[in-house]
Amino acid sequence: MVIIYFYTFLSVLIVSLLSFVGALSLALKPEKLKKITIFFVSLSAGTLLGDSFIHLLPEMVKEKNYSSSVWLWALGGIIVFFILEKIICWRHCHIPTSTEHPHQLGIMNLIGDGLHNFIDGLVIAGSFLINPPLGMATTLAIIAHEIPQEIGDFGVLIHAGYSRIKALLFNFFSALLAVFGALIALLAGPQIENFSSFIIPFTAGGFIYIATADLIPELKKESRLWQSLSQLLSILLGLGIMLGLKYLFE
Repeated sequence: MVIIYFYTFLSVLIVSLLSFVGALSLALKPEKLKKITIFFVSLSAGTLLGDSFIHLLPEMVKEKNYSSSVWLWALGGIIVFFILEKIICWRHCHIPTSTEHPHQLGIMNLIGDGLHNFIDGLVIAGSFLINPPLGMATTLAIIAHEIPQEIGDFGVLIHAGYSRIKALLFNFFSALLAVFGALIALLAGPQIENFSSFIIPFTAGGFIYIATADLIPELKKESRLWQSLSQLLSILLGLGIMLGLKYLFE
């Protein structure tokens, strides 16, 4: 169990430190930043879908206590993530804030992102509780998603009037909620009967929602052939990474 704790907290710490990647938006030209962001949005869509359909759901299907409830929990994840977006303006837009692309005020972003990070912690810990390979694959999918997300979050806070230092610190404090999510999952998970049987398919549903409802629609805004092909290749790269991890750990 010690190794599970080590892997889990190392993973959530790495994910939390990614909150500082938003500072890249200050060092890069807007056009360069946009290209990098779109690449990671595409890669993220591929890794989230790959983790859901190659790792998370198949892991539950092969469990001895598998039942049709797996699919109901996956649907529940999709519905809950939709509700969260509606209630607290939790957004997964990854395009930096500008006059042409405004975002909600900073405080709403911090609340939504804090909950998002808390759930990431639950998800990472829940995956490691099943087995380390699943935890590693899920962490990688979250990392690919966090890079463009944190760039967007930093832009929101700057647009809302925060100084650069405050934006970085508040974003990091919000990211640290992943640690609390992981701790709760590690402590409560073994005490809750069939904890993995609902947290894992719920996670898959959430990942599918983010990829299909938030990420892919952003990619569809680009209609130029070369850019569209680049996005497709990045999505396939994300899927390929998840598939490679599947065979690596088998």
